[in-house]
Amino acid sequence: MARTDSDMTRGSIWRHLVRFSVPMALGLLFQQLYNTVDTVVVGQFVGQHAQAAVGSTGSIINTVVGFCAGLATGASVVISQRYGAHDRQGLGKAVHTTIAVTFIVSLIATLVGQIIIDPMLRFMQTPEEVMGEAHTYLSIYFAGITGILFYNMGSGILKAVGDSRRPLIFLIFSALLNTALDLLFVLAFGMGVDGVAYATILSQLISALLILVTLTREERDYGLRWKELRIDRESLRNILKIGMPSSVQSAITAFSNVFVQSYINYFGSACMAGYGIYNKVDAFALIPVQAISMSSTTFVGQNWGAEQKKRAREGVRTATLMSLASTVILGLMVFVLARPLLFIFSPKEEVVEFGERFIRIVTPFYITICFNQIYAGALRGIGDATMPTVIMLASFVVFRQIYLAVTKALGAGFLAVALAYPMGWIMCSTLLIIRLSRSALAKKAAG
Repeated sequence: MARTDSDMTRGSIWRHLVRFSVPMALGLLFQQLYNTVDTVVVGQFVGQHAQAAVGSTGSIINTVVGFCAGLATGASVVISQRYGAHDRQGLGKAVHTTIAVTFIVSLIATLVGQIIIDPMLRFMQTPEEVMGEAHTYLSIYFAGITGILFYNMGSGILKAVGDSRRPLIFLIFSALLNTALDLLFVLAFGMGVDGVAYATILSQLISALLILVTLTREERDYGLRWKELRIDRESLRNILKIGMPSSVQSAITAFSNVFVQSYINYFGSACMAGYGIYNKVDAFALIPVQAISMSSTTFVGQNWGAEQKKRAREGVRTATLMSLASTVILGLMVFVLARPLLFIFSPKEEVVEFGERFIRIVTPFYITICFNQIYAGALRGIGDATMPTVIMLASFVVFRQIYLAVTKALGAGFLAVALAYPMGWIMCSTLLIIRLSRSALAKKAAG
């Protein structure tokens, strides 16, 4: 059987990062296609209100999914450290604990998701003409949230041992399936927002099943043996220690975006739709830095577990340079090609104009994201998850909300709202640079 995992404790650093991050980037690319295709289909074939409804629900969805994704991050770090240390028994326990916890989390997320729909939509001051379709989309999405949670957890297991290829293959298949189902349900069956929602959850369910089947058939120590499925206390404690801070940070950051969305909603459905399609373009542009960040977490985790601290530091430097180069190139492309890219999502000039305004204001600040993403990932790789979480919460939640409240009180308009994200990025990167410089990873005597 050909090996699909990757031991990053030896060999060329940049080659490991490239080899691992390229499939990760492709995975993120196709993952973005889920909501992006939904947005394109409703924008081109349903209408502006439907597009605003789908586009404005992202912060609500991410509040729940982000919390669960944090646990996946914790599990991935624990598994990568066990793998790097060649701890076969500990690796197996961590894998089975991860899957067992996912069953419990899925049930809770389904229930919580349904409960928060109406309160969150009202809290965001969602316009009445958008409310009904936004409620429909969220109701269906949360009913099928189990699929995305199992995919995230299962793919996290494979990525932790250096296997980013198989999760990518499954994601590509399910993303293409989502596109086909979107078109089938909307164009052939005449469904609207409910059609794209059903297409999404069905596709996510299939990707989860593919991951679980793969883990079940895996013969190595990280394979899933259903008879051994149980929660190991030590593994759970380590997963929660690393993952819970990330979960809280992801959930609270996403929830803070609900506040930002409420400011956007103030400008009407055209601005909501424009902001929604800007977010899609933005998400695609930032894929490389996110992929490199996740790769650096695995790289640092494996080398930290193998007590190769100098190599872990070198990996952080290499990952930072890679992310800066890719972000500058893509940021320039987005800035120059803004209007053609936005017209893919919507034929309406008013919607595109709002999206273009966001792009012109925000893209020059993309470079600051490289530092907070790579450095936070590296710190998590050595098990320091609490301080990056505190820093991100302080920057993306507390500072950003204070900034918005102050600018609103001063009577500032669209420009001030659009700058809310860049100001948070700058604050976060500055604090994480200081934190990394004082961490055990930066101490040369230790490596």
